[in-house]
Amino acid sequence: MNIYEALKRYFGYNSFRENQEEIIRHVLAGNDALVLMPTGGGKSLCYQIPALVMEGTAVVISPLISLMKDQVETLRANGITAEALNSGNDSTNDLLIRRRCVAGEIKLLYISPERAISETDHLLSHMKLSLLAVDEAHCISQWGHDFRPEYTQLATLRDKFPHVPIMALTATADKVTRQDIIEQLQLREAREFISSFDRPNLSLSVKRGYKNVEKMHYILNFIKARPMEAGIIYCLSRKTTEKVAEDLRKKGINAAAYHAGMTPLERNQTQELFKNDQLLVVCATIAFGMGIDKSNVRWVIHYNMPKSIESFYQEIGRAGRDGASADTVLFYSLADIIQLTEFAKQSGQQDVNMEKLRRIQEYAESNVCRRRILLNYFSEQTDHDCGNCDVCENPPKRFDGSRYVQMALSATKRANEEIRISTIIEILKGIHSPTVGKRGYDRLKTFAVGKELTTTDWQDYLLQMLQLGYIEIAYNDGNKVKVTSIGEDVLYGRKTAQLYYVNHSNQEKPQKKTKLRLEIPTITIPGLPLTTGIEDPKLFEALRRLRMTCAEAEGFPPYIVFSDKVLHALATIKPTTLEQFGTISGIGEHKRQKYGERFVELIRRFV
Repeated sequence: MNIYEALKRYFGYNSFRENQEEIIRHVLAGNDALVLMPTGGGKSLCYQIPALVMEGTAVVISPLISLMKDQVETLRANGITAEALNSGNDSTNDLLIRRRCVAGEIKLLYISPERAISETDHLLSHMKLSLLAVDEAHCISQWGHDFRPEYTQLATLRDKFPHVPIMALTATADKVTRQDIIEQLQLREAREFISSFDRPNLSLSVKRGYKNVEKMHYILNFIKARPMEAGIIYCLSRKTTEKVAEDLRKKGINAAAYHAGMTPLERNQTQELFKNDQLLVVCATIAFGMGIDKSNVRWVIHYNMPKSIESFYQEIGRAGRDGASADTVLFYSLADIIQLTEFAKQSGQQDVNMEKLRRIQEYAESNVCRRRILLNYFSEQTDHDCGNCDVCENPPKRFDGSRYVQMALSATKRANEEIRISTIIEILKGIHSPTVGKRGYDRLKTFAVGKELTTTDWQDYLLQMLQLGYIEIAYNDGNKVKVTSIGEDVLYGRKTAQLYYVNHSNQEKPQKKTKLRLEIPTITIPGLPLTTGIEDPKLFEALRRLRMTCAEAEGFPPYIVFSDKVLHALATIKPTTLEQFGTISGIGEHKRQKYGERFVELIRRFV
C-alpha cells in the first residue's frame, strides 16, 4: 500500500495538504524532522500515514491520557489498529497491549513521555519500531509556552534507537523554541517543515473595555445566535469559570465549568459530555482543550486575555478543526494586563513572559489586520489583509506611510540591525541619549529625519511596522530589530506601505455583529451533475441526529463518526448511492462500508 492508497482507504482524502506529502516522504527515507503545523492543520497524518505503510510499530509520545484516548478512538473508527499505554489501563489490558506490540500487531502505540523513558530498555527494545513521534514538542523547550521538565529526558531515545527516525511535532513554536527542540531531542540534520499558520476559516475579533455585565450580555446573544453549536469560554481563574457557567445556566444555556481544582472524575465527566455533544458550552481555564481532538467546536471566546500569543493561538485553534468556519472573540481590559503582569513577575522566566505578554497586548490594541499580526509573530509575512477579522470589517483610515517606514528601516539598517525600538526612535527624533552618543548614531544620515513626529506617534508607527511584518524582533539577541524581506521591498521603493492614522482616543469603534459563517463546498461527483452549492439545513439536522445515534451505539463522540464538514458536504451534494457517498472528502473505505447504507437511505428520503 502506498501513501495515496492509505490516505484514501483510511481517511477518505484524495490529496495531501500543504507539506504533508513532503514530510511523509522525508520520514519514510529514514530522516528526522521538526514539523510545525497549526492546530487543525493535519499534523497527525504526518506520522499516521508513515506508520501505516512502514513495517513495525510507530510510537507516539503524547502528554495527556485524554488526548491519547481521543486519537486511538479516531484511528480505530477508521479501521486502524492503535492502542495506548498509560495509567488508565488495568494490568490485564496492559499485558495484552504489550504482547500485541511485541508481536507487531499494532501500527500505532501512544505513550506518555514518562512511560516512554521507563520502557526504553524494556518494551520498546523488544518491538520493531518504525518511527518515534514526539507530539506537543514545544513542551521540551524552556522557551516553549508549556515547558515540562520530564520531556527533556527524551533525548535518550536517540542514543538507544539511532536508526529509528524521530519526528517532533508542535502547533506553536517561534524560532528560538524550534532550535531548542532540535537540540534537546538530538535530531540529526533535522529538516524543519513549517506550514502556513493561516487559519482563514477562523474569524478574529477583539472587544475592549467591556465590564463583566456587558461581557455576559454579549456572550448570551452570541450563543443564542448559534443554537446547537459547541464552544469554549476561556477564563483566567477557577472562580470566574464557575461564575460564568452558573450565569449561563440561569439563562437556560447548557454550560459547565472545567478547572484544575475539580476532581479528576468531575473533569473527566465534563470533558466526555462535551466530546459527545451532550454539553455545548464549557467555561474553562487553560487546563481544558489540549486533551481532545473535537473537530466540531464552532467558536472560542476568551473572557480574559491569555498570557501569550502562543497560548491564544493554540486555544483559538481548537475551533474549526474540521476546516468549516468558526468564530473567535477576545475580551481585553486593563484588569487583565495587571493580573497577567503579576503572574509573569512571579514566574521563573520573568523577562521572557513579560515580553510575550506585551506582544498579546499589542495584538489586542492594534488597528492592523489581526491575522497579519498572528502570522508575523510566527515569522510568516503576508502583504494583504484577511477580510475576516473585526479590523478588516471596520477598517481604520489609512495613508501612504512609505516615507515613515523608510525612515525607520533606514535607521535600523544604518545601525547594522543592532538596535532596539527605543534607540530607533531616539535616532529618528534626534535625541542625544547615552546609547546614541556612545555608538555614534548621531552621525547617521537618518539622525533627526523624523523629528516632526512625536515619540508617541513613532511608537505607534513602529508597532504597525512590526505587526505588518516589515520588521521583527530577535528576542534571543537582546530584542534587536531586524528588517524582513517585505520590509526591504518598502525600504528600496519596490512596494508602498499603508499605515493607519494614529488615534490617541481610547474610544472603541462600534463593531459589526458577529455572523456565523459556513463554508458550503461545490463538488463534482462522477455520475452526478455539478451541485448548486445550496445546503439543505433540514437534511443537515437529520444527518446530525443520525450521526449522534451511530455514535451513542458505538460509544464514540459524534465527530469521530463524521465531522461537521462532511455532514455539510452530504447535505449539499446529497449522494444517493454508496459509490457517490464514498467520493465525499473525509469518508474512507472503512466508514463507507460501516455507515454508508444508513446515511444514503436517509438522504434518499429527503431527495
